[in-house]
Amino acid sequence: MSKLVTIYGGSGFVGRYIARRMAKDGWRVRVAVRRPNEALFVRTIGAVGQVEPVLCNIRDDASVRRALMGADAVVNCVGTFDKGGKNNFKAVQAEGAGRIARIAAEESVGNLVQISAIGADVAAESAYARTKGQGEAAVLAAFPNAVILRPSVIFGAEDGFFNRFAGMAGMGPVLPVVGANTRFQPVFVDDVAKAAAMGAEGVAKPGVYELGGPDVATFRDLMKQMLAVIQRRRLIVNIPFVFASIMGASFDVLSAVTGGLIANRILTRDQVKSLRHDNVVHEGAKSFADLGIKPVTMDSMLPEYLWPYRPSGQYAAIKGSAKNLRKI
Repeated sequence: MSKLVTIYGGSGFVGRYIARRMAKDGWRVRVAVRRPNEALFVRTIGAVGQVEPVLCNIRDDASVRRALMGADAVVNCVGTFDKGGKNNFKAVQAEGAGRIARIAAEESVGNLVQISAIGADVAAESAYARTKGQGEAAVLAAFPNAVILRPSVIFGAEDGFFNRFAGMAGMGPVLPVVGANTRFQPVFVDDVAKAAAMGAEGVAKPGVYELGGPDVATFRDLMKQMLAVIQRRRLIVNIPFVFASIMGASFDVLSAVTGGLIANRILTRDQVKSLRHDNVVHEGAKSFADLGIKPVTMDSMLPEYLWPYRPSGQYAAIKGSAKNLRKI
């Protein structure tokens, strides 16, 4: 019988790519999510019955255990940008990650992969990065042979980074950013999935890997590259951290006083803290090179999915060619 992998958060942006790779390699894939009815699309990733969504709440031991019973490997992709509510930073990224690792060890699972993030540190100023670091520590305490992957900002067709700012660029002549000089090393989602599959299949050696693409650029330069792809001219305006902190605090308060009815999807104080620090692979860290993976460039991928944001959408190339035609 084919081996079984349980992917927690397997219907999310990164998780679905890992599920696809594992299915392609012949594994049975169990996708553990909070809302299985909203994850039915994962069934089409593999052959009939090969990929199945199951109900799981990673805040509950019994639920986590049911989802990984009989699994040969486990991948945890669950993360959040919500510091409030039941599924907050601590509950999901620290306690949830530790719970999955502990129960995986108790059930004698062979391999465990934890998707973390560059900047994860138990002493970090940002609660997001701090709980990511706490999650890593809990995972290694329970499952010392785990593979931990720390990607920089991840890009791909369903990403929430380039798609978000490309959408904003269509709303006016100004594109505001916070931390314009902060450096990033964007990594393609399927390269992260490839590394995760290697960890789940026991090909990658245990340890912490920092994953960044071949390009290192400031936030401002990334926006310039994105604007070139979508063929729009916009003024990129850097919002100083002091003003960004005030803005983030205001949006956080608004969300709090409305009981979360008005969710802060614009800018949080914690995001401002994260943006103060570069998000690149550290010198000496294990990386794609140690996995034998050559990451793809942004230039080769961004035009493949950002074209809908161009003024002429799918017809941009045709209109560009038409301008070169001689008038008869």
